[in-house]
Amino acid sequence: MDVTFTINHKTITVPDTYTILTAAKQVGINIPTLCHLDLHDMKCVNGAASCRVCLVEIEGEKYLQPACSTYVREGMNVMTSSRRAVRARRAMLELLLSNHPNNCLICEKNMHCVLQKLTSDMGIKRGIKYNGEMSINEQDASSQAIIRNPTKCIMCRRCETMCNEVQTCGILTAVGRGFKTIVGPAFNMPLADSMCTYCGQCVAVCPTAALTEVSNIGGVWDALNDPDRVVLVQTAPSIRVALGEEFDMEVGTDVTGKMVAALRALGFDKVFDTNYAADLTVMEEAEEFIQRLQGGGKLPMLTSCCPAWVKFIEHQFPALLDVPSSCKSPHEMFGAVAKTYYAEKNGIDPSKIVVVSIMPCLAKKYEARRAELESEDHLADVDYVLTTRELASMLREAGVDFPNLEEEDFDPLLGESSGAGTIFGTSGGVIEAVMRTACEKITGEPLRQVEFKQLRGMEGIREAEIMIGDKPFKIGMAFGLGNARKLLESIERGEAQYQAIEIMACPGGCIGGGGQPYYQNSYDVLQKRRAAIYANDEQKAIRKAHENPEIIKLYDEFLGAPGSERAHKLLHTKYVPREMI
Repeated sequence: MDVTFTINHKTITVPDTYTILTAAKQVGINIPTLCHLDLHDMKCVNGAASCRVCLVEIEGEKYLQPACSTYVREGMNVMTSSRRAVRARRAMLELLLSNHPNNCLICEKNMHCVLQKLTSDMGIKRGIKYNGEMSINEQDASSQAIIRNPTKCIMCRRCETMCNEVQTCGILTAVGRGFKTIVGPAFNMPLADSMCTYCGQCVAVCPTAALTEVSNIGGVWDALNDPDRVVLVQTAPSIRVALGEEFDMEVGTDVTGKMVAALRALGFDKVFDTNYAADLTVMEEAEEFIQRLQGGGKLPMLTSCCPAWVKFIEHQFPALLDVPSSCKSPHEMFGAVAKTYYAEKNGIDPSKIVVVSIMPCLAKKYEARRAELESEDHLADVDYVLTTRELASMLREAGVDFPNLEEEDFDPLLGESSGAGTIFGTSGGVIEAVMRTACEKITGEPLRQVEFKQLRGMEGIREAEIMIGDKPFKIGMAFGLGNARKLLESIERGEAQYQAIEIMACPGGCIGGGGQPYYQNSYDVLQKRRAAIYANDEQKAIRKAHENPEIIKLYDEFLGAPGSERAHKLLHTKYVPREMI
């Protein structure tokens, strides 16, 4: 039902399901807030109303009310910027600042901190008004991916909402009482000992630096400046459609050529493309799918390119560990090939090669340290993982004028890719890429239509049917771990009958990864990044992984055939049941 009310002397009519905050946005009125997080596209809102920064004055009411949790009513008269509301808003910010470190210049979130911005917007420039005891808590740097700094937590509970309601991991909660309350894992255990998947979505929504990624920037600079090291870099497909945002370029701009030039400017010895390794992943996953299909193997087969959902299934669905593909993720495959095939071709000692992955994801940092992904010589496939944000930081540090760079091409041998490798960056892309190859191998005939557009979409859970020859195959897809849970539970109950499934942990897939530019993962932003991914695919001369000449050469010269003994040794892995905590 619609209601009519007045806000700042403007009369508007909106549904009675709107809060004052939502209604204000409809007429261009900005009400500041810290804790509010409207994940409308994920059907979730952080309704903690804990920061009280959005207080407004309602005529006839004794107390100010939070705009984020107060619903509109017929005939109400709201003032968002009355003297009383503004003074209260300032007071709430000043109280938050009284228990918050003020070392902004050296803070990880400097210039990206919402608290810092609101403090500036509210004109709080004359020091901290309220002085007293501050809560100091130990930093948790136990994991390879995420750092928790509870001292900088403002108890907004955004991370809880993302972790518990959207991703359904249940890792973060309020711990302690009163002044000593912090947000963390149960019993304040180290994050590394919890069931955290390191998807990084909590980091993406944290308004301060209470949650940040483990930085690998220092290690990469050291490697680049070591004359005894050969430093190779690879870039994930979703990086090229998000990196430009860090330099105020239009959302969804494909900056592939500029990105390659920028990486060379930083001093990398070779600049390669993870899309090449995505094509390699397609070859192995398609072969595995065909073997399961024709040999009576376990179905459905789940794609296993996302390390966050792999850890999710290891903890929460260990009975289904025979369902995921045994293929490593593309960047890990790249590392394995770089330290064997590439090293052999170029006469380089593998121990001197440093592989750096530029990824949209924090879970890749954790994945790179998994013992299962080491060689027999105990060399990690990937040595360092940088997020999109970290790469942008390095480019700014080096003074690279990114928007004005001339475009350059990837280096050969490990740099050529098909359109199939490109679409790995968005939900539905991995399974579509695999099906392009699997269909042709099963039928022995070229595809009449390269795209499987029925596999595309932005619904969190969806299914589609494709035809392989004259047989229908049912495909399931999910992004977001909460949606993955629903899909996996339906498989456990025997309700869902699929031949193949793709799962990605983040909104929209890797385009919405936890390491992408700070929280801009709105539906519109994701749609523009996604459109750029598919446009890149359409522009490719080669659109099927098995037609990539460099991939054909790799098998002819080194691997033998998809699914061969050597391919399994280098490109496949295993998963382990993990404790439910």
